Amino acid sequence: MPEILIYTTKICPYCVMAKRLLDKKGAAYTEINVDIRAGLREEMMRKTNRRTVPQIYIGDLHVGGFDELYTLDQQKKLDALLTFA
Repeated sequence: MPEILIYTTKICPYCVMAKRLLDKKGAAYTEINVDIRAGLREEMMRKTNRRTVPQIYIGDLHVGGFDELYTLDQQKKLDALLTFA
């Protein structure tokens, strides 16, 4: 399984939904809460060119946010990414 990285905040409902979907798939992920330390959100923004959370990486692929993750699942493409990315 590829490394999964998800940038989150404490009060983000879309972050919760993204983590639930990944949990349902049995995917292990590393969560980076951008509220914890100054500069983490800026680091995420430099890396993703986005300021909203969640921001999700599967391997080297920047999936985007929850909507994109959910769309991949609905299109039956997420399982393949989680297995082979």
